Amino acid sequence: MNQEFQRSLIKHDTTAILASRLDRDGYLFLPGLLPVAAVANVQRQVGDVIRAHGWLKRDAPVSDARADPAGFCVDPEPKYVDVLRKINLLEDYHALKHHPALIDLFTALLGGPVLPHPRVLGRNIWPDQPAFTTKAHQDYPNVQGTEEVYTAWIPLIDCPMDVGPLQVAEASHRRGVFDFDIAAGAGGIEIPDALAGLWRSGGFAQGDVLIFHSLLVHKGVANHSQHLRMSMDVRYQLLSEPFNLDNANADGQPLAWDDIYAGWTRPALQYYWQRLELNLKPFDRVWFDKRDALAFASAEAGDPRAMSVLQRIVARDPDPAKQARAQGLLDRLAGCG
Repeated sequence: MNQEFQRSLIKHDTTAILASRLDRDGYLFLPGLLPVAAVANVQRQVGDVIRAHGWLKRDAPVSDARADPAGFCVDPEPKYVDVLRKINLLEDYHALKHHPALIDLFTALLGGPVLPHPRVLGRNIWPDQPAFTTKAHQDYPNVQGTEEVYTAWIPLIDCPMDVGPLQVAEASHRRGVFDFDIAAGAGGIEIPDALAGLWRSGGFAQGDVLIFHSLLVHKGVANHSQHLRMSMDVRYQLLSEPFNLDNANADGQPLAWDDIYAGWTRPALQYYWQRLELNLKPFDRVWFDKRDALAFASAEAGDPRAMSVLQRIVARDPDPAKQARAQGLLDRLAGCG
């Protein structure tokens, strides 16, 4: 059984204590960091979008996030990404990453001006779909730039253990990039190291935030409730550190910022990173190339675990030949099902 998160309290712990704890453990669990009203506002707006597309029960309040099993879909399936694009049009959804409670926290912890990554990642996890519970992984191979990138995981609804919050492997960020294999579910990869004795977790309420280092191994808890686990990932780094410009692309591509910003009322939130002096570093595909090679080999052997990676290649890879090969293997695996 996992141990509970260590609680970190902004009003009680000094910046030095929090920074030392973050360096040691790789994470901070921060109850009540954000105002409940601010998070609930985003949840209502996102909930309205996803209920209109059949993800939530229509006979329950949006705030209850009661999942409709008939709407089940996963990233990067086209019907999932289509809804994700609509979520990304919401101004308040993007504005939450600029909340002073988050900016002030990271500025203090990192010791200088911070860059909130433009990309916001919405996570929606259906109940009773254990195959698609997020597997153990690290953010760095996907994010890059600098290792000193920190994710703020923000549940949009109350998230007790049965709803499926996150769990983290304490201090695993000190061990570099772990070896991985392919897997079904978010990201399409899984770290096979059990990391026994390191896992920490706990329930969340609206307003609670978990922040963690890009190399910290983390995974989902299975959702056994009746609720859609609604959450969002936003990322921060020192402005002076190397930045991978891919993180300035909106989630749910192809989706242009001009289209997202149509109808927005706050110019300060738009293209803010283009007004900053960024230290750019190109994306290194070494981990993606390894993942894709594993997926192709597994798919050729008839392993259905390859499907999540193959779907990502079809949806997002810049190489048309790889996309065509992945689609052919997906068709073959589907024919075997």
